[in-house]
Amino acid sequence: MADRPEPRQPPPPAGQRRRPSPDAAIGLLVLIWGSNFSVVKAALGEFSPLAFNSLRFVLASVLLFVFLRAAGQRLRFERRDIPALIGLGLLGNLVYQILFIHGIAWTLAGNAALMLSTVPLFVSLLAFAFRHENISPAGWIGIMLSVAGIGLVVWGGARSVSFGAATVRGDLTMLASAVAWSAYTVGSTPLVRRYGTLPVTGTTMWIGTVGLVAVSTPAIRAQDWGTISLPAWGGLFYSGALSIALAYVLWYYGVRHLGGSRTAVYSNTVPVVAILVAWATLGEVPTWMQVVGTALILSGIGLSKIRRRRGLEPDDYCPPE
Repeated sequence: MADRPEPRQPPPPAGQRRRPSPDAAIGLLVLIWGSNFSVVKAALGEFSPLAFNSLRFVLASVLLFVFLRAAGQRLRFERRDIPALIGLGLLGNLVYQILFIHGIAWTLAGNAALMLSTVPLFVSLLAFAFRHENISPAGWIGIMLSVAGIGLVVWGGARSVSFGAATVRGDLTMLASAVAWSAYTVGSTPLVRRYGTLPVTGTTMWIGTVGLVAVSTPAIRAQDWGTISLPAWGGLFYSGALSIALAYVLWYYGVRHLGGSRTAVYSNTVPVVAILVAWATLGEVPTWMQVVGTALILSGIGLSKIRRRRGLEPDDYCPPE
């Protein structure tokens, strides 16, 4: 007599299903952003910066709309949150991008990387000030170690680090871009926890893309589209589809489950990935200063995981009404 098949076990309730690891999500984000610098640098040899930036955001906006529909999510925001969404969309996807592009043009690459390394510090300060996170003393030490480590990584490997009158405008612009991205991250966090990652990320990006295309219209008209090569178009697709559309979703998934400060600390491993890629593909051996900086960054990530037992955990935080 044949054995009876065992009855299927019902799937666990949605609330008990195991979610994807937020640490793994940020790890993928770091790999994408670590490779993006070389991709964008090559593509900008054929694109004008504003035309490239606006087109990749249009592509990313379309893909986020597809992601949203595929996930079966709808845009349902309370009327009181619409002004915040508009402001955050313009801040994170228009103001930040304009500051970033002009900052890169006005300063050195190493200086720009050092200025952007302050993002974890600004995110933590803003999150603490607005009571989004309760950061432990060990967490603050981890943040400072991460910032110091990124300084050693950049300073130890880049010959293009020099502060002076010639770079002060670009340095301050890059610092302003770091503040803009930090404010966008912290300001969006309550909305992401209330409505979900995809609806908030998509809506703010669509708003910012409209403004970005409007600002970039003269550059788009002036671009000689007939000279763009296939590899450059591939760079545009990579940067729009992965380093913006997918990366923004991964970023806010990390913010939602890890908190803004810890997610921002993780982002400081991007230059480390870039160094490893250069070592493997170009034979550029890291310096001892970069090795020490990497150790500080990893130590900072470890310390950033330590929280007060009575502190506010990201998953349990409910923004005040």
